[in-house]
Amino acid sequence: MVETTLSGASHHILTNDYASEWMGIEVLKLDDGHATIRMHLRQEMLNGFGMAHGGMIFAFGDTAFALACNPANPTPKQAANITVASGVDINFIKPAFQGQVITAVANRRASTGRSGLYDIQIYAANPDAAPDTEPGELIAEFRGRSRTISKK
Repeated sequence: MVETTLSGASHHILTNDYASEWMGIEVLKLDDGHATIRMHLRQEMLNGFGMAHGGMIFAFGDTAFALACNPANPTPKQAANITVASGVDINFIKPAFQGQVITAVANRRASTGRSGLYDIQIYAANPDAAPDTEPGELIAEFRGRSRTISKK
């Protein structure tokens, strides 16, 4: 699988992530505890009301969460572990529609031991919006609780 990136950012967990590939997720920025991604909403991502399916928004936020939780370039010690979701909540604020570009911004809020807390804001903008300006209107707030476990 070939990763689609814009800023040269890439992450090893996307190598065999066929769901993220199908969604067309682009990695914009990666830092320790942070990730910014975006994708274009396509017709097959809509529900029966003609708006983005909640599951698509959730999956998109979950990918940003995973990228923020796991180091892009893990040390040998870090490589023995993975960080996964132990629980999440999402609040849908506004709908998004076909053709819009959605952006997720994930940030670590707290981390202690093997547990972490992350907030992910998801925005929607029209496709003609300048890509390096505001990401659009807030459409969802995703909060993730993480747990680091052994890969085995």
